[in-house]
Amino acid sequence: MLVQESPWHAHAAQRTAARLAEPLSVPARMEWTTRPGQGPGAEILGPDLRGKRLLELGCGPGHNAAHLATRHGAHVTGVDLVGLQVRRARSHYGRLNNLTFVAGHALHYLHASDERFDAIYSVFGAVGLVAPELLFPAIARHLTPGRVLAFSVPHPQRGGRAPSGDDGPRRDFVSIPDGTRLPIARWEFAADRWERHLSRAGFRLTSALEFHDSRMGHWPTTLLIRARRI
Repeated sequence: MLVQESPWHAHAAQRTAARLAEPLSVPARMEWTTRPGQGPGAEILGPDLRGKRLLELGCGPGHNAAHLATRHGAHVTGVDLVGLQVRRARSHYGRLNNLTFVAGHALHYLHASDERFDAIYSVFGAVGLVAPELLFPAIARHLTPGRVLAFSVPHPQRGGRAPSGDDGPRRDFVSIPDGTRLPIARWEFAADRWERHLSRAGFRLTSALEFHDSRMGHWPTTLLIRARRI
């Protein structure tokens, strides 16, 4: 019931009502930002992903997972909190090999599974929406030393705001297709604070990239973090 009443369920419900969930062609590249074609693609997860096991936390309609499974030959599991999103992902890409979509909370999935992955990633997904002091240690248990965690989050300075000054979440909003803005809690850190949380969980930050989207003003819009398990 909590999932059905969440802003993310409302967002998925309106998208489903507005557009049929049907088989789609696989995207030509992996997207990390709000602007298609910007920044790195799948190479941030590793130089050769064929046969590698990847986990996406917050897969949404499955576009990135489908790209990685088909264009790079990876075995990809996509987890999403909202069952409607998982149904959309399966409708879009369920015909593809090496691709599994699971409905569930990221933390619950990580605690219930004993599978090891070659990389774990999140694109405006669970990272930033789940307490990092809980999520990062859970992720670390599924990565052997040297393996990659990569995630993109809304930039904490987007729209002229300032990054969080403490480790707690702050109030943000998600806009759903009808224009309604629904409140959510989001962790919005600058790169140095993300680095501290990653270090506590046994990761070493290897890059922090920020990107702009000219459609949204001159402030940066996306922060892309890459780290390795120590």
